[in-house]
Amino acid sequence: MNMERLFGLTGVLVMPFWLLMIFAPRTRVTAWAMRFPVGPVLPALMYLALVAPRMGAIFPALMQPKLGEISALLGTPEGATIGWLHFLALDLFVGRWIYLDAKERGISAWVISPLLFLTLMFGPIGMLAYLGIRSAAARRGLDTPAVQGVAP
Repeated sequence: MNMERLFGLTGVLVMPFWLLMIFAPRTRVTAWAMRFPVGPVLPALMYLALVAPRMGAIFPALMQPKLGEISALLGTPEGATIGWLHFLALDLFVGRWIYLDAKERGISAWVISPLLFLTLMFGPIGMLAYLGIRSAAARRGLDTPAVQGVAP
């Protein structure tokens, strides 16, 4: 399969999970879809399939990362697709964690949905924003006692 086609398919893998969490957070379908980490596993498996045969070239560059070498790896259609799958898998993993953690803590879906969109678009910024909301909720005693003390 060519990289352009594969790259185009990646959104189809993850977008349903994001749409459910953002636009239908309280439905049974969303609860069922989030029960298991299937969403993040799909792009992670694609990532593995692309990285495994290239491990000989990728591993040395990651062991002693240099900007030029990493740029060269990512600057190809294969490298960009691998990097994109990396983003998609980890961002969705974080988004799923935010969704589940907020639900468990009783944080409103009205608050979480925009943060999930932020996580979808700018992963680490959304995660930081959620950690701030989570911390504020804990300080105000708004989270559920059953999960207090659980590390993020």
